[in-house]
Amino acid sequence: MKRFAKILAVIAAILAIAFLIFRVPDTDPDEMRAKYGAAPSQMVELPNGMAVHLRDEGPQNGNPGAPAIVLLHGSNADLHTWQPWVEALRGEYRVIRYDQRGHGLTGPAPDGTYTLDRFTADLDAVADAMGLEQFVVAGNSMGGWIAAGYAIEHPDRLAGLVLVDASGAPIERDGPPPLGFRIAQTPVIRDLARHFMTRSIFERSLAQSVSNQAVVTDAEIDRYWELARYPGNPHATMQRFATPRQAFTAEEIEALDVPTLVMWGEEDALIPLAAGRWYAEHLPNNSFISYKGIGHIPQQENAAQSVDDLRLWLEQLTELTPAG
Repeated sequence: MKRFAKILAVIAAILAIAFLIFRVPDTDPDEMRAKYGAAPSQMVELPNGMAVHLRDEGPQNGNPGAPAIVLLHGSNADLHTWQPWVEALRGEYRVIRYDQRGHGLTGPAPDGTYTLDRFTADLDAVADAMGLEQFVVAGNSMGGWIAAGYAIEHPDRLAGLVLVDASGAPIERDGPPPLGFRIAQTPVIRDLARHFMTRSIFERSLAQSVSNQAVVTDAEIDRYWELARYPGNPHATMQRFATPRQAFTAEEIEALDVPTLVMWGEEDALIPLAAGRWYAEHLPNNSFISYKGIGHIPQQENAAQSVDDLRLWLEQLTELTPAG
């Protein structure tokens, strides 16, 4: 018995040493804010006590008849994923983007909850804080799921909806998701993985998510990796993946009459093109565009064409309330 106890003690010691050697620590919040939160970034306090990292760019009153645009990033991403679109749009439109709860410099949610209703409540609070009466919301991946959920809850507040490779459709992918998503979706492993978030995992996951490998730069990988380790975010990520996520029903989407633009990468390995076609089939007022040779992040992989398509669609929106 004593011998067995000694063996267990040795194993425990080896595991403890291995943990200390291989554990990837959190990033320093001051360094991250200096690196990723410079002007025009601001921290906006919401009524729920969460301070949101946000950027508000472009004409504050927009063009006559032109709505403000709120951009929602995807899972494990941050507001910087929209940079190409913002640079193209901010001369004409007021463009607002923010790090969602559990992401980027916003950090973990005070209530530790990552359900759809909390994400949509955050969006509503941000719109209130920015003085928006009516606006267009665009979301990529998880952000598209949140945007669609918000449209279902608050259709009268939206001038338009843009779904970019959005989750939420009841369509299963063919084959396994990228490595990082597989880890986060696996119980027990995900609880251990938050201590061992190596840069190579993020590099491989990003490379597997896109078809245009030109976007897989060192700077892009570093940002994903560093902000994923912003204090509190690793635990928030695991909480979010442990939260059940229900797909929308056809009836919910068919009842949504908000003008919608559906944009999809035809080579999306994470959310297949069939999901985009499902949205296009059931949304009563939509335009559908797909991109050959593009994966999960068209706003970066095919920035020029996707933003041109967006601008043309925005110009076609009529009878809109200007941004406030």
